[in-house]
Amino acid sequence: MKNLYLITAVLSLLFFTSCEEEDNEDLYQVAIPVTQSIADFRASVAIEEPRNIGESGKIYAWNDFIFINEKNKGVHIIDNSDPFNPQNIQFLKIPRNMDIAIRNNRLYADSGMDLVVFDISDFTNITETTRIEDVFPNYHWAAPAGARYVDFENFDSSSEVIVGYIMETRKIEQVMIQESWFDTANAAEGGSTGVGGSMARFSIRNDYLYVADQQNLSAFDISSPGNPNLVSQEYAGWDIETIFNYEDYLYLGSSTGMYIYSIEEPTTPKQVSFLRHVQGCDPVVVKDNYAYVTIRGGNACGQNFNQLDVVDISDKQNPFIEATYEMNNPYGLGVKDDWLFVCDGNAGLKVFDIQETPDLRLIDQFSNINTYDVIPLEDKLLMVGDNTLTQYSYKGGEINLISSFNLN
Repeated sequence: MKNLYLITAVLSLLFFTSCEEEDNEDLYQVAIPVTQSIADFRASVAIEEPRNIGESGKIYAWNDFIFINEKNKGVHIIDNSDPFNPQNIQFLKIPRNMDIAIRNNRLYADSGMDLVVFDISDFTNITETTRIEDVFPNYHWAAPAGARYVDFENFDSSSEVIVGYIMETRKIEQVMIQESWFDTANAAEGGSTGVGGSMARFSIRNDYLYVADQQNLSAFDISSPGNPNLVSQEYAGWDIETIFNYEDYLYLGSSTGMYIYSIEEPTTPKQVSFLRHVQGCDPVVVKDNYAYVTIRGGNACGQNFNQLDVVDISDKQNPFIEATYEMNNPYGLGVKDDWLFVCDGNAGLKVFDIQETPDLRLIDQFSNINTYDVIPLEDKLLMVGDNTLTQYSYKGGEINLISSFNLN
């Protein structure tokens, strides 16, 4: 009998179903890994011609360029020197990529279990300069929606990488249930450092790159741009989803709450506190003495709560939720000056006045778009959702549309 692993709550129960009790046996959707050799996986990075995006992911801004992740495939590079007419110029193929960060003409990207560094000083000649192997132990591809079990019998993690799944319907007679090891972003500073959205797991502060995977917080010294050095890695918590840096602290969003880490000693982040909230997917942004956290429920995110929490962080050791606002289906968010921008899924982009925080005032809403993440820059607002890059300007206290760029 094959070993099959349940993809739901963390359990450690072994049960048996008698083969003779045919009427009690159920049919289950089972995911079977599609694999590639590690050697071929690492050799498959490539610079390709621009192409349409299959499924847009996270967004990153650097100088006059916008980088849009295509989940597990790589990064689309958009020339935004003319925001009224952005141009899709290249596709950086990075298998199993979800996040990037940029500093000093070096692009840092995850590729499954590895950290890969690219020299982007010349966009006509982007090159892979460094690869640090096996630094992300929790890289495994999430099983597809609808799969109840995963069959690992023919998967050899020492020589193979999972690059997809095929589904089968099976009658399960004997099942071992164990903890799943599957899956269920952030203002940076410095003139040569880019800016990521709130959904990111990569964050750069000064000469350090911080990466939050599902369980660990890793710190890389990137003072030598093409030769990053892993200086620390520690268990941070279960189901970490996002990271945001503000001043001397990192704010990690997880499915169960928000972690605050001090980076006064940048090589060794130290946990200061943990704020528990209702279960749900939760990016975080911070301004002054408040953190703003969107919590999305449903599907793999847990309960059916959809809300925006305003968290008082004036005492980093004792944060507390001061106000909660009902949302429809929130994803990323961003903050600039007196404005908070919330991507509320198919309810569109919501703009709040935060001058009287924790009392927020909804001052505008763009309801005709499906939103995923947003980056407030100095002169414009970037937003991605439904495979569309939308840009807005801040003029006279108003938010005005600059352009909408279809990524399909």
